[in-house]
Amino acid sequence: MNRHKTSQELFAEALKVLPGGVNSPVRAFRAVDMAPRFIARANGPYIYDVEGRGYIDYVCSWGPMILGHNHPVIREAVERAVKDGLSFGAPTEREVEIAQLMVELVPNIDMVRMVNSGTEAVMSAIRLARGATGRDKIIKFEGCYHGHSDCLLVGAGSSALAGGHPTSAGVPQDVVRHTLTAQFNDLDSVERLLEANRGEVACVIVEPVAANMGVVNPAPGFLSGLRTLCDKYGALLVFDEVITGFRLALGGAQAYFGVRADIVTFGKIIGGGMPVGAYCARRELMEEVAPCGPVYQAGTLSGNPVAMAAGLAQLSWLKSHPEIYSMIEEKALWLAREFRALAENHGVAVSINQIGSLLSPFFTPSSVSTFVDAKGSDVGMYARYFAGMLERGVYLAPAQFEAMFLSAAHTEELLEHTRVAADEVFAAL
Repeated sequence: MNRHKTSQELFAEALKVLPGGVNSPVRAFRAVDMAPRFIARANGPYIYDVEGRGYIDYVCSWGPMILGHNHPVIREAVERAVKDGLSFGAPTEREVEIAQLMVELVPNIDMVRMVNSGTEAVMSAIRLARGATGRDKIIKFEGCYHGHSDCLLVGAGSSALAGGHPTSAGVPQDVVRHTLTAQFNDLDSVERLLEANRGEVACVIVEPVAANMGVVNPAPGFLSGLRTLCDKYGALLVFDEVITGFRLALGGAQAYFGVRADIVTFGKIIGGGMPVGAYCARRELMEEVAPCGPVYQAGTLSGNPVAMAAGLAQLSWLKSHPEIYSMIEEKALWLAREFRALAENHGVAVSINQIGSLLSPFFTPSSVSTFVDAKGSDVGMYARYFAGMLERGVYLAPAQFEAMFLSAAHTEELLEHTRVAADEVFAAL
């Protein structure tokens, strides 16, 4: 019988043929100074590595597995779709059905354009905002991640009023000179940029809940304040809901916070975890997109029939089981409370942020409401926490500045296992 390769052996091989041994940087586990676990399969709340070890999974493929892994309704929909073929490069009925369902569930949208990833959705939304307004500049927030398209790989520089500076090699300065960076939860920093660039800003793009600096909740009035400022200065408000869409609430952050966005982007949750994205808006905006209007965007694999089947199954299930949202939020609330109590009991400086089914422990004694606060976290302490939890069968994001995701598959027994593991790890820290 052939021996299965271990994660360490696979990583050694991967390093020879994949940059850093991975196809996405966070998978490399460099932030926690470990080699990654190579995953063989997943089911319900568990993922299993190639050595056969099972872990309670709080990454959930970075969010979309809100029902848990390999949910039978989604798996069966995919199996049925595969029998008809994998890709047609032509319209299908499912594309229409899932777009109709999204329009029904998400506030303030009339039309949907399917793409293949969150990055592509946001890139296209920015192009739409620029095309519709005739303006070039955009405002984003330090610490908010919107994919790896050139114009959004920008840091704040030394001042919130500074222009963009590329945060990746290969991104020309000219590409990002129209990208301005404000501070999350600081409306004054946004208004200063809008005032200094009056009539030039096409849109303000924001993660309604920042989930790529760890989970950072919007301060009361922040999102509604952005709406007011965008209306005042004639800019569009773009909600990047690649994380929050259909996870924070059935209608996403717009429904959860009661704030209207002009353009909304979604990611792989609308594909049941398969490679999918979408951008959506009112009809008058979306009809600026080709073939109706002059804003060009295309994709051979957009609306892939197998991905559409998976997404339609997941969104339909969520629509028929809206109680899932309060259920998983209660689980996240409980876990956050327990983590805070354990940290206090063991004298560990941890700040826990939680909203809906998202939470993050920051290893800092201070509360975290900005990117500056988040950067004050002890990443070495997080690495030790991560290693201790992994050893006890709990799989977390391999970096301080990411989110924990709960799913409908996480039972009370598994939450208690997680609490006990955290108790032991906090005691060791």
